[in-house]
Amino acid sequence: MCISSVSHLSTEFDETALYISTSGGRTIPAHAKALASASPVMENIINNWRKHQRFEEAIPIPGVPCDAVEVFVSFLHYKICSEEDMEKFGIHLLTLAHVYMIPQLKTQCSKALIGRLTIENVVDVLQLARLCDAPDLYLKCINLISNRFKPVEETEGWKFLQNNDPYLELEILKFIDESESRRKSTRKHLQEQNLYFQLSEAMDCLQHICTEGCVNVGPYDKEPIKNRGPCSKFSTCEGIQHSIQHFSSCKKRVNGGCVRCKRTWQLFKLHSSICESPDSTCKVPLCRYYFIIMKNPLFYYGNLFKSYLLTLVVM
Repeated sequence: MCISSVSHLSTEFDETALYISTSGGRTIPAHAKALASASPVMENIINNWRKHQRFEEAIPIPGVPCDAVEVFVSFLHYKICSEEDMEKFGIHLLTLAHVYMIPQLKTQCSKALIGRLTIENVVDVLQLARLCDAPDLYLKCINLISNRFKPVEETEGWKFLQNNDPYLELEILKFIDESESRRKSTRKHLQEQNLYFQLSEAMDCLQHICTEGCVNVGPYDKEPIKNRGPCSKFSTCEGIQHSIQHFSSCKKRVNGGCVRCKRTWQLFKLHSSICESPDSTCKVPLCRYYFIIMKNPLFYYGNLFKSYLLTLVVM
């Protein structure tokens, strides 16, 4: 039997000393008090060990490499684990941390494995995170698979998963489908927000043009100011002015055949629906006629152009 001394540990046998045995036949000295205080599972094992007077027997930690067990025992004593050890034994240490209920080591292993995720190992790490109840690591893995599914699908890990764990495969595919739905919903929401912003800006520009005047378009009782500073919303303001100029001279408008005129009318209609000013004070064209127009379309078609020319000056 090969006895390996963990650095810094006393090998002097006393009432608190015990040994840990590995699958490779290595025996590692340890201190019962240190192990019991670090792990409730180890504490139960040690209490049972003492109860049955099994002082000469080593406590087995099978299933992982000898060096990983030695690093694990060292962590139980000193709460320290180097980056090099994490690089070599992170997966094994996560398993041991879960089995022996050591949250501090489990957190460190999860963070270390997150930083080392690759297309090739992500499926294996995902399965481990699921078995070891490591939610942060699991979420990072499944997000990586969702974002890079095509290359992940070509790996040996994914093929093994398909053959041996169909339930996890279904769980991943469901997550990918839900993620895509969330992305579509987010894009739609952003598009709606952008539309609301554009409409709000258009309403501000329409009010500005019809109240103060800008460049070539303004209220009938004052000339548009041409020598003013640049408009703060020039591109939107200029577009609305062009629409107003087109609306005033379009021949198709009367028969409702012009798409551009319809949009201009929708802009006036929208303003009318949200205008908070009294009918007699608002200078936006058609605002005071809105409800009458809605009730009597014939009145609208006969008087729209006249009222428009009376309320705006188009240069």
